[in-house]
Amino acid sequence: MRPAKHKFTIFKQIMELIPAYLVSKLARKHGVDKHCRTFSEWSHVVAMIFAHHSHALSLNDVSDTLRFHKGALSTLRNATPPSRNGLSHANRVRPASMAKDLFYEVLHYLTNRFPRFGRMDISFKLPRKIKRTINLVDSTTIQLFANCMSWAKHRRRKAAAKCHMLLDAQTFLPRFAVVKSASSHDSVVARTLCSGLRDGEFVIFDKAYVDFTHLFELMHRGILWVTRKKTNMAYRIVKKLKVTHKSIVLDAKIKLTGIKSSQLYPECFRLIIADVLRDGKMVRMEFITDDFELAASTICDLYKARWDIELFFKQLKQTLKLSDFLGYSENAVQWQIWMALLTYVLLRFIAYASKWTGTFARLFTALRGILWNRLDLHSVLAICGTAEKPPRMCMQPQQLYLALF
Repeated sequence: MRPAKHKFTIFKQIMELIPAYLVSKLARKHGVDKHCRTFSEWSHVVAMIFAHHSHALSLNDVSDTLRFHKGALSTLRNATPPSRNGLSHANRVRPASMAKDLFYEVLHYLTNRFPRFGRMDISFKLPRKIKRTINLVDSTTIQLFANCMSWAKHRRRKAAAKCHMLLDAQTFLPRFAVVKSASSHDSVVARTLCSGLRDGEFVIFDKAYVDFTHLFELMHRGILWVTRKKTNMAYRIVKKLKVTHKSIVLDAKIKLTGIKSSQLYPECFRLIIADVLRDGKMVRMEFITDDFELAASTICDLYKARWDIELFFKQLKQTLKLSDFLGYSENAVQWQIWMALLTYVLLRFIAYASKWTGTFARLFTALRGILWNRLDLHSVLAICGTAEKPPRMCMQPQQLYLALF
């Protein structure tokens, strides 16, 4: 079976998911349109997304490849190929806040227009009894070169950027992201990540984000949080709660007794000590939360589900172009990271629209080699990576019957 022909290339069908008015609108908002001459803001976005789709090795790789496909590129809303210096200058000078707003606008456009987007193409497992919105918070470190990226230097011979993510557990799509130098501590960024959460939502994060001032603010806002206990946390048990599961060692209502911590969080919260299966081994872990309604085993399941956010970072870093960068400035690095997040959302939407059942990496590799082919995107994915069902085998020999014999 062969894929159907199409009048547009695969790359054009992908880029058409971005609304036509959006890039020019954001360019006017950030003042980018006033400094664009031969290399428009739309051509800049196209070039950066193409760099992720093709795993371009350098600026020359992007500019040369797009120049060779200049005819097909012009059909994509009159996009033009960049020169090497033009693309480098655009990444360095044009504000990365435009790329950030473009990511949020496209995500908002797709999720509002298609409410089921993100809920049908993930294997994320959550306790069924929880009907609230569940948010996952974590960060990933992106290694950079210390000798030429001094703005991101956080150790003597190392430089890195960090992408802090607020992920919706029901859709496995990012709700909020912060990209900055790795020198800042996670707990400093936690307040910014959780600023848009609403009353009744769950937020789950690692103990690196624990800040009792912030946790107390979340509790007063009606937000339910779950995290791990720090080893040096001083507390006293106010009341022991009933244990209903064999894996739960202790379920108690506690109050902080530290000189500073008791002032930062004067209310009581919950401590759960449980034996949790991790990497095939039983590990004793200690969780704290401000929720007293859910069972202790359900709180443990919620935190175990948080570990799957590593799958999101794995898809992002191992599939898209985040191992090396096309520019050394902070603005250029942020452009590339925000365009990676945008590319991820576009590919996830293609998986949803095509009812793709394979992995994210398989989807990326299936499209990477045929970006300039004029094939129907959905028909390509319908036959890609699937084998025809084998013919049914007869376990017993058939008896041949002939008339008069």
